[in-house]
Amino acid sequence: MTVRRSAYRSIRSLQRDNARCRACLEAGFQIESWPVRAPLHTQRALLFGQAPGIVEGEEGLPWRGRAGQTLRRWLQLDGDELYERFYCASVTRCYPGRPASGRGDRTPTPREQDLCEFWRDWELELVRPGLIVTVGGLALKRLLGVPRLTSAIGKSFTLPHDLGDAIVIPLPHPSGASGWLNDATNRARLGKALVHVRRELARIHSDE
Repeated sequence: MTVRRSAYRSIRSLQRDNARCRACLEAGFQIESWPVRAPLHTQRALLFGQAPGIVEGEEGLPWRGRAGQTLRRWLQLDGDELYERFYCASVTRCYPGRPASGRGDRTPTPREQDLCEFWRDWELELVRPGLIVTVGGLALKRLLGVPRLTSAIGKSFTLPHDLGDAIVIPLPHPSGASGWLNDATNRARLGKALVHVRRELARIHSDE
């Protein structure tokens, strides 16, 4: 049974409850895994994606599949170094399964997204990241309401004050199925965004 407290004092306590969350299943949605979460360190940056994929659902860790390998290459972070630098979260936390077409992964419904927002809001409150990197269009739209991903890549934004004032840098999704990077202009946008990410990571770690 899903447990949601009225307040949390620590991210560990929040994660314990999130690990047992079945809110989407209780609401009648079909999901294919328990919530996926990364090991805790003292991360000051947050990585915010759409939803776990099939490999992530099986292993219980984020960014373990092919897209995660590409993301690590983009960020120049090897293996578990990604988890050491970033608290990993997503719009929804369970692998949503395949769509009716059988191709790719199912996009979580707006109601599923709403059900998971509770965990995200408390993570922002407890982690208080100095940097948030969104991955893909849904994550950017859900966090900031920005509707168009392409024009946002290469820019930086600021999280609303009530959510913590973090710098937000959008990235495209590193899926091999996307042809977005076939365009030279888009590759230039990505390169600029990655420079921003590395600069902000260096800044928040120099402040420690």
